[in-house]
Amino acid sequence: MVSDADRVVLGTDGRARCPWGSGPADYSTYHDTEWGVPLRGEQELFERISLESFQSGLSWLTILRKREAFRQAFAGFDPGRVAGFGDEDRERLLSDATIVRNRAKIDATIRNARALLELDRSLDELLWSFAPDAGNRKRPVTIADVPATTPESEAMAKELKRRGFVFVGPTTCYALMQATGMVDDHLTDCWRAE
Repeated sequence: MVSDADRVVLGTDGRARCPWGSGPADYSTYHDTEWGVPLRGEQELFERISLESFQSGLSWLTILRKREAFRQAFAGFDPGRVAGFGDEDRERLLSDATIVRNRAKIDATIRNARALLELDRSLDELLWSFAPDAGNRKRPVTIADVPATTPESEAMAKELKRRGFVFVGPTTCYALMQATGMVDDHLTDCWRAE
């Protein structure tokens, strides 16, 4: 049975939002301006894949609130600069209380930057090649209708891993697809549903 908590929530501004986007202002702003909006660009997508990896096991709100600190700590997510990070940079990142100090995730971000530089095509082209045909997707009515993974996110994860990326499982890849507009999972009654 679907509860009211699975449906859109009316905000104080009178807008109906996906339930997760009706909470703190950070969530509402992200929901209203970024989530589900098509995003392109090597650096922009590298940032998002990195942040989604850092989010694994944590609240997205934690990552959103540390986003600017992540950008500073990881050289604006410039893949060339991050790929050149060495031991001194790792130690700097591990002692930086403004970001998530997880050695495995820090190492994954550096490793993923190096893998990105080895790609035979742009990260943009690679990731977007897994975007499903929007015409074949039904917009979700409730949160319960939103999958955690899809065949496309499973294929993306498999291909990224084949190419040397880490911390990019099917759930992380599906969250990336949602965040960058490869799929639009705004609920049917959400004001952002187009």
